[in-house]
Amino acid sequence: MAALSLALGLSDIVQAHAGGIHLDTLFIDEGFGSLDPESLDLAIRTLIDLQSAGRMIGVISHVGELKEQIPSRIDVLSGRLGSSIKLSI
Repeated sequence: MAALSLALGLSDIVQAHAGGIHLDTLFIDEGFGSLDPESLDLAIRTLIDLQSAGRMIGVISHVGELKEQIPSRIDVLSGRLGSSIKLSI
């Protein structure tokens, strides 16, 4: 929750003080795995609400619940010859 709050706050501060810069997307490396189910649900709803409002926070995560509830994703897959990506839109 702190990472999400900091990302949103940083976006607002940069936009307010950087002379016309508009940040549509930020990425955070989160700690959602340590959240209880209610807090995780609140974080996911917040991300979905942000997307509906035209903003987006990219979340770097290994939490399965996020994968199940967020349909638009870039999954990084590791393989013998290196990594590849799978887009889910």
